[in-house]
Amino acid sequence: MICSNEASLRPLTHSAPRVQIGHAVVDSSSFDEMEQEIVCTVLRGGKPKYVVTPNAQVVGLLAKDAYLRQIYSEAAFVLPDGVSMLLAARLIGEKIPERVPGVDMFQALCRRAAGKQLRVFLLGGRPGSAEKAAAKLQAKNPGLIISGTCCPPVGFEKDESRLREIQERIKAARPHLLFVAFGTPKQEYWIYENLPYLDVPMSMAVGGSFEMVGEIVPRAPRWLQAIGVEWLYRLLREPRRLWKRYLIGNIQFANIVLRQRLKLHQQSGAVHLG
Repeated sequence: MICSNEASLRPLTHSAPRVQIGHAVVDSSSFDEMEQEIVCTVLRGGKPKYVVTPNAQVVGLLAKDAYLRQIYSEAAFVLPDGVSMLLAARLIGEKIPERVPGVDMFQALCRRAAGKQLRVFLLGGRPGSAEKAAAKLQAKNPGLIISGTCCPPVGFEKDESRLREIQERIKAARPHLLFVAFGTPKQEYWIYENLPYLDVPMSMAVGGSFEMVGEIVPRAPRWLQAIGVEWLYRLLREPRRLWKRYLIGNIQFANIVLRQRLKLHQQSGAVHLG
C-alpha cells in the first residue's frame, strides 16, 4: 500500500464516488479501496476524522433524527454495511460495487495497524467483549498494539466525571484508531461529541463487532453473508431483541427507497417534458 502521493489521497471534499440513499450519502468504492483510504488518512494525520457504517436500520433512523443526519454529513467515510444498501442503489439507478461490513473493516484495519505499528483502542461492547476481541485480534495479528480497552457501565454518558475519565484514558493511550461499540445512534453521538477532545486520527462506529470478533456472539455462516441475509441469521438467534429492528426497520427502509425512486422518476419525467 502506497500512501506517499498526497494527490492520490481522498480530500475532505469527498471526491470519491458517492451514492445518496435516503439521508445517507454512501461511499461507492470497493472494500480494498476503502481500507486503503482509511489507513492512508490515518498515516497522513491532520484533523481527527471518523467512519460510520449505515445499513437499512440506520437509513430509517436518519429520516427521523436531524442530529444524526448532521453527524453523517460530516463523516470522512460512510461505508455501505448491508446488502440492502447495494440493492437500494440499484433500484435508484446507481451502483455500489460491494458491501463494506463494519465488522470486516474493523478486523482489516487492525490487521493493517499491526503492520504499521499503529495503536488501537477498543471502547464499548458488552462487559468483557473488548478484551476477548483484543485477544483474538492479537493472536491473529502478531505485533498488534492494543493500547487500551474500556467498557463503560450503562448510563455512563449522563455522568460528566465518567465521561472525563474515559476521555483521559483514551488520550493517555494515544491510539491512532479508536473503535467505538455502543450501538447506533449512541456510538455516533459519542464519537461526534468527544472527537475534538481526544486527538485520535480516526474513530469508527462498529456496533456489535467486539462480540462477533471475540466469539461471544456467533456470526452467520459465510454462505449466508455472501447472499446478503446475515441479518436473518441474527433475527432467528435473537428474535425478541431484534424483530423490531429488522422487520419494522426493513419496511421503513423499503418505503424510503421507493419514495426516493419515485421522486427521481418524476424529476426525470419533468426534465423530458421540459
